[in-house]
Amino acid sequence: MSSVKYKRVVLKLSGEALAGTQGFGIDPVIISSIAKQVKEVAELGVEVAVVVGGGNIWRGKTGSELGMDRATADYMGMLATVMNSLALQDSLEQQGIGTRVQTSIEMRQVAEPYIRRRAIRHLEKSRVVIFAAGTGNPYFSTDTTAALRAAEIEADVILMGKNNVDGVYSADPVKDSNAVKFDQLSYLDLIKDGLAVMDSTASSLCMDNDIPLIVFSIMEEGNIKRAVLGESIGTVVRGNK
Repeated sequence: MSSVKYKRVVLKLSGEALAGTQGFGIDPVIISSIAKQVKEVAELGVEVAVVVGGGNIWRGKTGSELGMDRATADYMGMLATVMNSLALQDSLEQQGIGTRVQTSIEMRQVAEPYIRRRAIRHLEKSRVVIFAAGTGNPYFSTDTTAALRAAEIEADVILMGKNNVDGVYSADPVKDSNAVKFDQLSYLDLIKDGLAVMDSTASSLCMDNDIPLIVFSIMEEGNIKRAVLGESIGTVVRGNK
């Protein structure tokens, strides 16, 4: 543990990261790769909590834009995160890692309800805890969930694994060849410059609670381990640069 920089982490995964190149659903190869990376970190003694989005199945904002009631569309998105969380739990347990899914919306037949103290106890017992169903409230993103849960469990850092970029850029690097990658940023930079990393609610919550954020590519195996060891990877976002 002496070489580990972060002892308790929240890993934030987008739903799209689980879909791989197919863009929808869950790619078994990708989810297995992520599970192996989480196992690698857990075996270092790092306590790992995970928040996963649901955009590979359903995105509440899209439903709202199509005319659906926003709250209803968001609740559907929360259910999509539960499906992803159960799939990730299964993959982790196939790797021999004890895992618990806790949901913000109670559904005892498939997962535990979210209880802060119980979540911390699971982490202390070296179990991976997956926080599903967002905050349990519409109008809040899973980025905000990650920030909220990180504050509640007193995580050392949020690790944001991306499937299409390896850090934070001044513009979309896929569309703009002149986009510049940042090594370090402040949360004020994210908010002021409108950098599409996490929404302003999540950024403000991280800034107010002094929780650092590391944005990196989840597609390169070993990157989660590199991040917890404190290696220079992706983009680091802090309250102050």
